[in-house]
Amino acid sequence: METKSIMIVGVGGQGSLLASKLLGNLLTDEGYDVKVSEVHGMSQRGGSVVTYVRYGEKVYSPIVTEGECDFIISFEKLEAARFAGCLKKGGRIIVNTQQIDPMPVITGAAVYPEEVLEDLKAQGFDVDAIDALTPALEAGSAKAVNIVLMGHFAAHSGISRESWLAALEKTVPGKFLEMNLKAFDMGFNA
Repeated sequence: METKSIMIVGVGGQGSLLASKLLGNLLTDEGYDVKVSEVHGMSQRGGSVVTYVRYGEKVYSPIVTEGECDFIISFEKLEAARFAGCLKKGGRIIVNTQQIDPMPVITGAAVYPEEVLEDLKAQGFDVDAIDALTPALEAGSAKAVNIVLMGHFAAHSGISRESWLAALEKTVPGKFLEMNLKAFDMGFNA
């Protein structure tokens, strides 16, 4: 099997590292060779956080280069735009429609672009936009946006729901499991 590449992008505090751990556990349990690499920006100050997940029969490097990514899972609209160039032809962006203003917007030095998703679509990107915040809140916490998005990705992954649930149980601390299972199902069925 050819190596597949997934980027998980977001803003510090959105749970992208837990999402990448979930994906890494799932793919390892499915028998793939998996490489995961985390790139931290100013994550504690709301900066970009990027995680690369590559899997296949044999993977030599975790890093995804421009034009090589099969999926981008973006926890925020502007982060989707920031990393869209990494997507390969025929790749797909799953993006949360939530807007989190970066520091330059907060300080008034810049303006958040109004038509981010429309611009991505106009450039020919396959954009699957989902409001992940509302179901996360319904599941019990805004912090469950990551698992809503992973559930939505799971529905398109070709890997059984049962395998995803087993990986979720293995990855998420017990006291948060029920909420995250609910969030996963909401994303899976979205």
